Parts: sequence; C-alpha cells; structure tokens
Amino acid sequence: METTIVRRPASFRLRADLLEGLKRNAARENRTLNNYVESVLLEFMYDEPNETTKAAIREAMSGQNRNKTYKDVDEMFNDILNEEE
Repeated sequence: METTIVRRPASFRLRADLLEGLKRNAARENRTLNNYVESVLLEFMYDEPNETTKAAIREAMSGQNRNKTYKDVDEMFNDILNEEE
C-alpha cells in the first residue's frame, strides 16, 4: 500500500541570521534546506513527552514544590555532597 505525501509550496519571511543558521545546519548534515526545515518542523510538531515528563511539567507550571535556591555554587555543591553521605 503506497501513501503519497502531498507537498505544497509555501513562502516565509525569516530573520536573516535564522535563515543562515538553518542553511549551515542543513549543509552540515548534507541535506537540502527544504528537507532540513521540514524534518525540524515535523519533530517539533509530533515529539510528545512521556507521562513522567508531562507530570513534571504540570508540577513546575503549578508553582508547587519550588526548588531550593542557593546564594552561590559552593553552597549548592556542599548541599549535594552532604545528601550523598
């Protein structure tokens, strides 16, 4: 059973630096700009997180269970190292 994918031409106005970055990335992967942009858009549209990630996102968005904050990196590392003991 064959499936035909219908493609339609589209025109977008992009920032010049974004377009140049897309072209560089496409060339790095030895792909056409069209193919590269289409694959990036498909990945964005259909890449759904798993249930654990969705739960973590909901928790973060709710504002509950705020993470501990630190004044500096040394304080953070001391806390991490003390947890492991």
